[in-house]
Amino acid sequence: MNTRQQILFDLDDTLIHCNKYFGLILDEFYAIIQQWFAEYELTTTEIRQKQIEIDIASVHNVGFKSGNFPASLINTYRYFSQKCPRLINPQEEDQLMKLGLSVYDLEVEPYPRMIETLESLKSDGHKLYLYTGGETAIQQRKIDQMKLNMYFDERIYIREHKNTHALEQILQSGLFDRSSTWMIGNSLRTDVIPALTAGIASIHIQISNEWEYNIVELERSPDHILYTVSSIEEVPEMIDHKIEQENKQRTLN
Repeated sequence: MNTRQQILFDLDDTLIHCNKYFGLILDEFYAIIQQWFAEYELTTTEIRQKQIEIDIASVHNVGFKSGNFPASLINTYRYFSQKCPRLINPQEEDQLMKLGLSVYDLEVEPYPRMIETLESLKSDGHKLYLYTGGETAIQQRKIDQMKLNMYFDERIYIREHKNTHALEQILQSGLFDRSSTWMIGNSLRTDVIPALTAGIASIHIQISNEWEYNIVELERSPDHILYTVSSIEEVPEMIDHKIEQENKQRTLN
């Protein structure tokens, strides 16, 4: 067992906050729609459910593109305009487009003890990689703001589609030993399941405000190596635990 591990980290809602910013914009969106459609008494729940449905369908079709989110606001607005009915106003659509795109201009914020965790793993000799979904310009801006290159150097992968196929392509680059490779992330769909499918270990970081797209059923297998934690600072301990278990087993054999 190689004690030096190769660790792939997700970015959004693993190292830095993401969902909470979309939540802030969505709260504004719900209020705007309820104001525009006041006579129809739309509830936040029905607006939210339609926006989620439209947003997730778009991600399935085209991946993590920046236009998905503002388009989901506009298409939700169009849906209720037809349902109620109410005339569609191009100026209102422009307002929703600007509102949706504004989420990408917000300053990013690290999760507590992000730096300490990366420092600990780096000082232990592990090699760190960043694997994130989204558009290159947007994700690179976040990486630059957080100065994450000091931990990942050029070992950064940005993909518009983040799934089993994308991870497999990365792992087949020849840089990884699957027996000592990890995928760390908050998403069961895009982080954990692809990792377990590829035969590498995974740590699932549970967050309280998970995006519905990431919530899927997980079928466990006896050969899966999966730990579940509630904060990033628990990651080094889990990795050390696996290394100790492997070393003990090797000694016994």
